[in-house]
Amino acid sequence: MSTPVAKQQIVETPAEKAVYRKVTLRLLPFLMICYLFAYLDRTNIGFAKLQMQQEMPFLTEAVFGLGAGIFFLAYACLEIPSNMLMHRIGARKTITRIMLLWGLVSAAMLFVSNEVTFYIIRALLGIFEAGFAPGIILFFTYWFPAKRMGRVVGLFAMAGPLGSILGSSTSGLIIELTHNAWGLSGWQWMFLIQGLPAVLLGALFWFLIPDNPLQAKWLNADEKKLITTKLEETKERHHDSKFTDALKNPAVYVMALAYFGIMCGIYAVSFWLPTILHNGGLTNNITLGFATALPYLLVLPVLWFLTKGSDRTGDRFWRSLIPTVVGALALVVAAYASSIFALSYIALCIAVCGVWAAYTIFWAVPTTTLGGTAAAGGIAFINTFGILGGFVAPTIMGFVQDATGSAQGGLMTMVVLLVISAVAIIILPKVMKKPM
Repeated sequence: MSTPVAKQQIVETPAEKAVYRKVTLRLLPFLMICYLFAYLDRTNIGFAKLQMQQEMPFLTEAVFGLGAGIFFLAYACLEIPSNMLMHRIGARKTITRIMLLWGLVSAAMLFVSNEVTFYIIRALLGIFEAGFAPGIILFFTYWFPAKRMGRVVGLFAMAGPLGSILGSSTSGLIIELTHNAWGLSGWQWMFLIQGLPAVLLGALFWFLIPDNPLQAKWLNADEKKLITTKLEETKERHHDSKFTDALKNPAVYVMALAYFGIMCGIYAVSFWLPTILHNGGLTNNITLGFATALPYLLVLPVLWFLTKGSDRTGDRFWRSLIPTVVGALALVVAAYASSIFALSYIALCIAVCGVWAAYTIFWAVPTTTLGGTAAAGGIAFINTFGILGGFVAPTIMGFVQDATGSAQGGLMTMVVLLVISAVAIIILPKVMKKPM
C-alpha cells in the first residue's frame, strides 16, 4: 500500500532544515499551547460531571452525554464557513476571534443551573470554537510543504494528550481545593480557571503569529524565498484547486468516514474515562485525576515515534491502519474485562494510544492530497464530518450507560465505528489511485 522506502526519503539541504527548524520553533510551541486549552475546555466537563451530578439531579448520564455532544454538533455546523473565511481574511483575525469568545463561554459554564442552561452554554462553546482545529491545520499548509506535514501535525496533535494530562492532573485538584470557596463549588472554579487562559492566548495570537511567511518579520528575504518556493511546488501539483473540486473527489468522503470513527473512539474515552475509573473503584478526585492522566502521558512517545517514521518513509497507510485496529481491540478488552480493574485499565491505556496515533497520522493524508481553496474547504469538510463523532460518541455512551448501568455496550459501539474507520483506510489508496 505504500511506495518503497527509498522513493519516500526526505532529502533536504542544510539551509532548508535550518529554515524549517526556525519556523517550527517560532510557531509550534505557541500553537500547541492554544490547542491544549482548546482540547481541555471541550473535555473538562468529564471531570466536572462527577461533582455536578451530586449537586444537580437533572444531570443524568443521558443528559450529560447529549450536552457533551451538542458542542460538536454546533461546532460542525460552522467549521466550513470558518475555514473558508480564514482562507480569505487570514489566521490572525480568525483565530483571535475564536479564542477570545470560546474562552469567555468556557468560563461561563460556571453558571449552569439547569438542563436548558447546560445545553445552551455547551452549544455556544461549539459555535464560538468552530473552525479552530481545522483552521490551524489549514494554517500549516501556508508554511510547510507536503513532505513535512506528518511531523508538523504530529507535534501539534500532541497538545491534545497534553491537554488531557493537564486537565486530568489539575481538574481534580481544583475541584478538591476550591470547593465552596467564595460560595462557588469546585466544578465552577474549575471552569473559570481553565477557561480564562484562552482569552489571554487569543490576544497574544494577534501579536505573535503572522498570517503567512511573507509577513514574518523574523524571517529574512532568503528564508522567505525558500519557503515560498517549496509552497509553490505543492501549489503547482494541485493547480490551486477549488472547494468544489474537493467535493467531487471521492477520496474526501472516504477520509471523512475514516476520521469519523477515529474521533468517536477519541471522545468516547475522553469523556468517559473518569467515569469508568470511578466505577472501577477510584473515588478520590486527585487519585482519579492522575490515573486518567497516565494513558495520555504514554501517548506522547508513541506519537513522536510514529510521526517521525511516517515522514521518513512516506508511509501513512500502515501507520494509521494498525493503530486504529489496535485501538478497537483494546476497547473490546476494556469492555469485557471491566471487573478486572488492572487489565481493563491497561487496555484503556492502549486504546488511548491507538486512537490518538491514528488521528495524528491520518491528518498527513488530506493535507498532502488537497491544495488551494480545496484545502480550506476539504480539510474543514473532513473535520466537520469527523467532529460529529464527538456528538455521536458521548450521546451513545450516555444513553447506553443510563439504560444498562454499564459502559460495555457503548464501548462496543465505538469498536464497530473504529472497524468502519479501518475499512475506510484500507480502501482509501484505491480511491485516491495512489499509495499512502
